[in-house]
Amino acid sequence: MKESTLVSVLGPIAAAHGLELDDLTVVDTGGRSVLRVILDGDGPDGHGPAIDDITEATRAISAALDGSDAVGNAPYTLEVGSRGVSSPLERPAHWRRNASRLVRITPVGGGAFVGRIRDVDGTGAELDVNGRRRRVDFAEVRRAVVQVEMNRRDQEA
Repeated sequence: MKESTLVSVLGPIAAAHGLELDDLTVVDTGGRSVLRVILDGDGPDGHGPAIDDITEATRAISAALDGSDAVGNAPYTLEVGSRGVSSPLERPAHWRRNASRLVRITPVGGGAFVGRIRDVDGTGAELDVNGRRRRVDFAEVRRAVVQVEMNRRDQEA
């Protein structure tokens, strides 16, 4: 399986469903391969795709792969999903889709801190860190991961 061929087959399908092909991984496990497809998108509320969006795209992806030679003749397992909550924020769209969420940031230099995403542009984000505004440029972030909040108040959403 060539990833570039798979991208050319799967990318347009994702786009037709209002989604983006966020990641594609092929793992060889002996005589069988696992094709992992991660989809992302704004979804109905701007905070990521709905499960129904992923389901419909999965059906279309499966049908397209069945009718294509992109996967070759070897058996494979198709896994399609969305970005998990523990996936790092790597692109401005990831940050934008998580606006109002709490995020743990590890800067390139300095110690990690937690803040709530308030605004996002193409180069960085404005955060609320302990009641104070703080700008973070994406180029200065080593890692950023959304923090799970079990009892989040509605006015913070």
